Amino acid sequence: MTGKRRIIELAALILFTIIIIILSGNPHSGGMFDDQDTLVPVAQTALEYGIPVDSMVVIKDKVKKNEFLSQILQRYGVPYQVIDKLVNKSRSVFDVRRIRAGNNYTLLLRNDSSLCFQVFIYEISPTSYIVYDVRDSIHIHKGEKEIMIRELESSGTISSSLWNAMVSQNTDPNLANELSEVYAWAIDFFGLQKGDTYSVIYEALYVDDEYIGIGKVRAALFNHAGSEFWAFYFVQDSVGDYFDEKANSLRRTFLKAPLKYSRISSRFSNSRLHPVLKIRRPHHGVDYAAPAGTPVYAVGDGVVIKAGRSGQSGNMVKIRHNGTYTTAYLHLSGYAKGIREGVYVHQGDVIGYVGSTGLSTGPHLDFRFYRNGSAVDPLRVESPPAEPVDSVHRERYFEKAEGWKNMLKRIPESTKDPLITEVR
Repeated sequence: MTGKRRIIELAALILFTIIIIILSGNPHSGGMFDDQDTLVPVAQTALEYGIPVDSMVVIKDKVKKNEFLSQILQRYGVPYQVIDKLVNKSRSVFDVRRIRAGNNYTLLLRNDSSLCFQVFIYEISPTSYIVYDVRDSIHIHKGEKEIMIRELESSGTISSSLWNAMVSQNTDPNLANELSEVYAWAIDFFGLQKGDTYSVIYEALYVDDEYIGIGKVRAALFNHAGSEFWAFYFVQDSVGDYFDEKANSLRRTFLKAPLKYSRISSRFSNSRLHPVLKIRRPHHGVDYAAPAGTPVYAVGDGVVIKAGRSGQSGNMVKIRHNGTYTTAYLHLSGYAKGIREGVYVHQGDVIGYVGSTGLSTGPHLDFRFYRNGSAVDPLRVESPPAEPVDSVHRERYFEKAEGWKNMLKRIPESTKDPLITEVR
């Protein structure tokens, strides 16, 4: 009898399971659908910075001028003893003295008559934040927001400057900075000409659907002085760099210029009328007019062989790059941290700041280039390229480069509204 009962129970269980499966697959059986076959949404938990807030009051605001963490929390009734513990425990994670006016913060309070403080979140930057959680015990940690990358494209024609061309196309002008970095070894951006054109495909970064800046330039075409300059970003052996249409590196031994966004006020000459002395004498350098304090970069790797005052040259840094080439940076207002004789610097390192020390009529950088001890025109120095795409990757590179070329050629001549071509 016991065996028969077990068989009956098993049969009933199987039948019940079959009925459940049939009902769950039938939209007219109730389940998750109503009588009109409309899907009834399942309630989702609301989250703020990964924290469920269904049972909390959420308050969002910005840090006001001269406002501190203690002032913010005390305004919401947080006892000073709790604030003191938060500050002390935060030291190894984030220094609360670095809270800045204008940055966002969020307060989570218990959703009852007490409105008791639960969590404080401060946004250090658009992508990172710090959480002060007191719900069980005091817990402090940093978090990162997810960055959405959208691939955009833009093009334009230069009438005055690359920066202004970007602005006229409703493109973030900071893209001009990125392009100047990509082409730093190939194009002298102080010598751009009216009528030069560009087409570029680049990453735009978003957090919470808000634009936060430019990511990587993927591909670009610059038409300058009648020549085409292609640039394609390519990763080989886990290292990314920019290469041209022939798979040669865009990097060179020396940068084209030692600073960004300025103008050439005086060129290399064997007989220049000196602006102060009013006599003609050689000027074996290039003067870049720029605001005082503008960062000055080492154009190549090398050893600092002088960092100090040098008569009419004012504050000067001199770098020996190898047995052949040396560069000098004159009239500096001051030196970057750590710059002194004997220090090794890398290409692109900040070595000083534009000034007007020595014999000078105003803020500018006098940049000099020496080959085997003799001054040469910095604008005419031909710099050898870095390593090209490795032979084992060339086939893959040319396939990708051809794709980028076709995309760049399809970009309208004047893209006033950047087009979203990809979302990740």
